[in-house]
Amino acid sequence: MDLQVREATFDDAQLIADLTRAAWAGKVAATSSGHREMASGVAEHLQMGGGFILMADEIPAGSVRWLPLDSDPSIWEVARMSVLPEYRGHSLSQHLLEAVIHRALASDVEELRLAVRSDQTRLLDLYAAYGFELALELEYTHANPFEPSPTVMRRLLKR
Repeated sequence: MDLQVREATFDDAQLIADLTRAAWAGKVAATSSGHREMASGVAEHLQMGGGFILMADEIPAGSVRWLPLDSDPSIWEVARMSVLPEYRGHSLSQHLLEAVIHRALASDVEELRLAVRSDQTRLLDLYAAYGFELALELEYTHANPFEPSPTVMRRLLKR
């Protein structure tokens, strides 16, 4: 499989919304706001932060976004990382995560944060393998108030 991670543009907003909804269908709890992803929200995220699209054999297979915190732009939250069902089982999300880490390092970001849903705890080990640590004292800025609070993890990029 030929893989490429490319930076998302504003023209990709609808594609990313479609990818997110398709990747989360049947995988993430129906109450998740990702199931109601709209291009306008994606475009806002891209304007405030950025995103990447994972291409597998030139076909969009997944995406991820990041957003700087309003209170501290040197801290980014990783959001909506997803891979379509037909591409799972090949560790492809790692390519998206690595792309965000590299972009953050190149952008002088001090810290990355991400949230792990209470029904996706198996991801804790994956993120720990990339240097993320539990940060139970933190709250995720984009948490859905109608769901259990996610577990926040952080990776310090500058010590």
